[in-house]
Amino acid sequence: MSLINYLTRIHFADGVLEHAVQAEIAAHEISRPMIVTDRGLVETGLVDRLVHALPRGVVHVMFSDTPANPTEDAAIQASRFYIENECDSIIAMGGGSALDLGKAAGLLASHGGELASYAAIEGGVKRIRPVIPPLIAIPTTAGTGSEVGRAAVIVLSDGRKLGFISEYMIPRVAICDPTLTLTLPPLLTAGTGMDALTHCIETYCATAYNPPADGIAMDGLRRAAANIERAVEKGSDINARREMMAAAMNGALAFQKGLGGVHAMSHALGGLPGYHLHHGTLNSVLLPHILDFNAPAVAHKYSQLKQAMNLPEKADIAEAVFSLGKRLGLPSTLGGMGVDLAGINAAAPLAEKDHTNSTNPRRASAGDYLEIMQKAL
Repeated sequence: MSLINYLTRIHFADGVLEHAVQAEIAAHEISRPMIVTDRGLVETGLVDRLVHALPRGVVHVMFSDTPANPTEDAAIQASRFYIENECDSIIAMGGGSALDLGKAAGLLASHGGELASYAAIEGGVKRIRPVIPPLIAIPTTAGTGSEVGRAAVIVLSDGRKLGFISEYMIPRVAICDPTLTLTLPPLLTAGTGMDALTHCIETYCATAYNPPADGIAMDGLRRAAANIERAVEKGSDINARREMMAAAMNGALAFQKGLGGVHAMSHALGGLPGYHLHHGTLNSVLLPHILDFNAPAVAHKYSQLKQAMNLPEKADIAEAVFSLGKRLGLPSTLGGMGVDLAGINAAAPLAEKDHTNSTNPRRASAGDYLEIMQKAL
């Protein structure tokens, strides 16, 4: 059975932040939210826009210690901060890390226990109950789409980067305001944009049957392919920023269908201690290789992907994705990101166990993933 479920409430417009924040705080009767963000975003002044939009009488507290890759330790700290300050809701503002940390903090604050027990691969989906505090998600990048997703990806204390998945973890509200991305630096725009593009491609190729997800993914891919280079080259172009935010949203609305081998590997590599790897950039490096690996099982879908990317029918889609990443200024190899042989040896068995591996269109073992990563090295 394939479950198809689209229930996320989304505000999407240029400059919608202030109006949407006030409307949703009133609608959810929020009086003491915990804002989850990161120090870098606080320094940009964007968080001030959120704080100034809070209605009179709403008293907030702020947790700004979100790490680049959200960790179990940070989730525990944030959940304790939430409880100690008697908060009634969470407003997560930032990139995917802040949004995922907000989800994990709400999960721990309402459920207690060990975070690992709620991981999908540990049978945790059934343990997550509808008691998580209201979450308003405000993305300031256009990549993960976590603002409309039902999952959080967290690096556990044992080094595993695992997915926590439940319909109860979908934010009550997403506020997508493209003006929040106008000052995003070029390389971060490129890396997060390739994350969105990867979501659309992997979802379309995933094994589950979900026609709405396929349609949404193809629409997102068209938007991403047409606008990612413009968004990187001229960050002040609001039209390109809007289209990339829409592509990121579409990718995440679609990936409830499932992802695949790119994310199995990027999750495994992203959790390795000492490497500090950017998720979207990992996806950019790995996507061409998984397209080649999956071709025997799913090449019949590549024609539609090429059409969406405005590529000639005879184009090699893996080569086209590889070339796109290079034009965007991103690393083209894992070695260029600082990954070594020890890293891929450690990541390969973790990739096989990752929850996204189950919907990869071609069965992949730890040995397969090791070989793919060796080619990407």
